[in-house]
Amino acid sequence: TPPARAAAALREVLALGEEMDTKYDFASVEQPLYQWWEELGLFAPRDEDDERKKKSNQTQNEPPPFMMAMPPPNVTGGLHMGHAMFATIEDIIARYNRMCGRSTLYLPGTDHAGIATQLLVERALAKQTPPVSRQELGRDAFVERVWEWKREKGGYITQQLRRLGASC
Repeated sequence: TPPARAAAALREVLALGEEMDTKYDFASVEQPLYQWWEELGLFAPRDEDDERKKKSNQTQNEPPPFMMAMPPPNVTGGLHMGHAMFATIEDIIARYNRMCGRSTLYLPGTDHAGIATQLLVERALAKQTPPVSRQELGRDAFVERVWEWKREKGGYITQQLRRLGASC
C-alpha cells in the first residue's frame, strides 16, 4: 500500500548507521508520501461540526478558517517555473495556516479554456492531415475539441501541482 511504502521509505532514509544513496530517488519517496498525506486527509479543511469540536466545546478559542484560491494557470500545456514559484509560496502560506490550527482550504484553480486555449486548438487542427480550420469544423465540433483539450491538459496541470508537493 502507498502508506506502507512511504513509511518504509521514511524508515530507510532515517535509518542510523546506513549509508544514503548518492542519488535521490524521488519516485520511490515523494509519490507514495503525497498519496499517504491525501489518504490521511491532511490537506482537507476540518469540518466545523467534526467530533473533536462537539466533544471539547471550545469553539470560542478556534482560529477563523483560512481559504486561498490558486489563480488558474492557462490550459495551454504544462506549468513553467513561474507557476512552480507561486505555487510554492502559496503552499507555504497554506501550510503555515494549518500549523497555526486554522481550518485551511487551498483550492487549486484550472483555466476555463480561454483565448490562449482556442489558439492552441486551432494550431493543432491546422497541423492535422488534412488541415482544417475552426470555421470548417463548425462551432459545436470546435467547442467539443476545446473541451477535450481542457480535459487532457487540465488534468496534467493538476498532476504537476501534486508532483510539486502542493497541499491543494
